[in-house]
Amino acid sequence: METKTLSTERSDYPVQGAYPRFHDWSPLSPLPFIGKLKPLSSAITSARKLSNKQLELTISHDVIKGVTPQMLRWWFCHIDDTMQYLGGRYSRYRVWHPFDHIHYKDLSKALNGTGSAGTRRHIVEAFGAKKQFLVNIVDRVAHLDDKGILLKTEQAGISIGLGNLLVRVPLRLSSLEHQFIPVASGTQYESRLLIGMDSEIGRLFVNQIIRPMFIGEEMARAWVKHNVEEVGNFELFLPALYANFEN
Repeated sequence: METKTLSTERSDYPVQGAYPRFHDWSPLSPLPFIGKLKPLSSAITSARKLSNKQLELTISHDVIKGVTPQMLRWWFCHIDDTMQYLGGRYSRYRVWHPFDHIHYKDLSKALNGTGSAGTRRHIVEAFGAKKQFLVNIVDRVAHLDDKGILLKTEQAGISIGLGNLLVRVPLRLSSLEHQFIPVASGTQYESRLLIGMDSEIGRLFVNQIIRPMFIGEEMARAWVKHNVEEVGNFELFLPALYANFEN
């Protein structure tokens, strides 16, 4: 997979309002689901430790058929809403992965009212619907357009006692980049998760001691499987949802 890092935007929309910094998050009952999750084997994946001890996970997904880069850009701007789905009205975020997703909220919005570049979002999910693989983070959208999205983690949760506590993490500890490449049948979707600091203190301390507190090797493998599934699920709901938006 060829990785081309997306440029960052200058826009910055601070957090507006309160959000739970300490909560006992748990997997939710699964939503109704018609279809089949794409298997891990549908994608080309890699996991490696870089020379500075950063952990790099990459995924070259199966083509997302019937989904355009414009649909994906719209989606990442409008996740924080509900939609009609199999006879009910549900959180769009939960429909995206009916088994693993728990909570989503835009903590700030751009001037046009969307979760576009420069905004912050609170994300809670559990890979494989397992509490030991719980992710509770606040991300800043560093870049978002028809070519892709770049998310940088500003806060991450640590399980302590009766709940999960959000704490600030060192700058540039974690970034997640998705690239949207148009192809004849849809979109080629490329993902890269990079965890750890590209610095001497990162190599000697943070990447070996701090990074495993947030994601270890087993959890990293669970994330790869989860991401293959949620990206594959776009085929099942996004074209229809976007068509309603267009109309």
